[in-house]
Amino acid sequence: MATIGAFLDGQPLFAFFLVIGLGYAAGQIRIAGFSLGIGAVLFVGLAVGAIAPKSPPPGLVGLLGLVLFLYGIGIQYGKDFFRGLVSPLGIKANILAAVAVIAGCAASVVAARMMGFGLDYAAGMFAGSMTSTASLQAALEAAGTRNPATGYAIAYPFGVFGPIVCFFLANTLFRPKIKIPAPSRLVVAETRADDHGLVGRSVSELLKRCPDGAELIGVRRGGMNVLPEPTLLFEGGDVLAVACLPDAVTRLKLGTTESARSDRRHLDYVRVFVSKAAYIGMTLSKLPLPANMRAEIVQVRRGDVDLLPRADLEIQYGDQLGIIVEPGRREDVARFFGDSIKAEADLSFISLGLGVAAGVLIGLVPIPIPGLGSVKLGIAGGPLVISLILGYFGRLGPFNWYMPLVANVLMRNFGLTAFLAVVGLSSGAPFVAHVAGPGLGLLLAGVIVLLTVVVIVLVVGYFVLRMSFDDLLGIAAGATGNPAILAYANQLAPTGRPDIGYAMIFPGVGTIVKVIAVQLMVTMWAVPSG
Repeated sequence: MATIGAFLDGQPLFAFFLVIGLGYAAGQIRIAGFSLGIGAVLFVGLAVGAIAPKSPPPGLVGLLGLVLFLYGIGIQYGKDFFRGLVSPLGIKANILAAVAVIAGCAASVVAARMMGFGLDYAAGMFAGSMTSTASLQAALEAAGTRNPATGYAIAYPFGVFGPIVCFFLANTLFRPKIKIPAPSRLVVAETRADDHGLVGRSVSELLKRCPDGAELIGVRRGGMNVLPEPTLLFEGGDVLAVACLPDAVTRLKLGTTESARSDRRHLDYVRVFVSKAAYIGMTLSKLPLPANMRAEIVQVRRGDVDLLPRADLEIQYGDQLGIIVEPGRREDVARFFGDSIKAEADLSFISLGLGVAAGVLIGLVPIPIPGLGSVKLGIAGGPLVISLILGYFGRLGPFNWYMPLVANVLMRNFGLTAFLAVVGLSSGAPFVAHVAGPGLGLLLAGVIVLLTVVVIVLVVGYFVLRMSFDDLLGIAAGATGNPAILAYANQLAPTGRPDIGYAMIFPGVGTIVKVIAVQLMVTMWAVPSG
């Protein structure tokens, strides 16, 4: 073992990628339906770090991973975050998370008094059980000693592992009904104008009362397909081609004929990728089409989801447009929009660099707190706050802050993996050194604090507030903070709701409230260290 440790100490790059590979492999192991998922990277890192304490790569590697992960979250969910803050769900979620985190802080103070260790240790233990690097930094500055770092190292592993176990047990005991949406796929159905009393009415009249989930894309008249111009009046025998979600076919009593779909002599259907930067961030109502061409956008595919072409829908990199066009103009449409599949994984490094740089600067700005001095958002909180703002606006002047979904997911997954690997490698030796003896009290206190926060969110949220389970997983992940917890929540409930809950909670309650709490703990209720 000593030989292996010595080799790993001298090869930090090898140790880093070894932890990633073994961690992902271990995360796929399922025991009684439970698996750690990406969280296993942290625990493999702890094991390797324990036997090779000099193997961790520079801390900047982990910090870079964390920033990339949080920046990607903010860019993707900026609009959801700000909408959630003023929505009934968002207000309820933030109040629930704040109550839980404040209760966890109070539990830290009580545990310190009962177990006889100082509140500088308790502040670090609270930061570790809440996996909050920003809080640890604030505790170190407030305490003026390294004692918070000891409490942090001991409590941190259970701060990651504990919520994952709680989520698994809650899912087993509560047996919630989680409706996992299937990828939305548009279908084309047909109906006759006569069957719906549309003869003599115009297309514009129909569009005004066209229900959600349906879009008129063509009209077949006299054996010829024509585009649905607003002034076109329906005649007897007209066949209407409608693009809609599957559930709308039955609801709108649409037929299954294919007379319009099967005839492409006069109008054809083509799919093209939007890969030209000039069109990114535009709404469909402002998106130009090639001049002197009969064409209409009838579908937008984003990732695995088909979207109806609403006028206010904003185009993003890699979106695939479904366009009805004259058969001879297919290539013209493709050239007009770029039609490069590379757009799905392309991103603007100018926007990424400037966005992260602005976030780092914001994280350095002191926020005055009366009676306490000031606090900072830190390296993690600053980029997250900025990315949420940029994700909300999408485009500001010449800068396009959008990021293709494929590129965003890849960046976030790599960032999260790198962060967990570095944290595990760095924490292995301190954890082993301090967990024995007096460290057992800090470990037990960390367990109590973590369970206080998670149980309040899950139990009160589910049984008292009657909130959906996938929303609560995101709220609890945001309140506890570590990205591995969010990854497991998404694995347990792949509905997209955990990501939104995390984005609503993490910047405010999950970061700012914790930063203030640890400074209050040290400065207002300080007792001599044990």
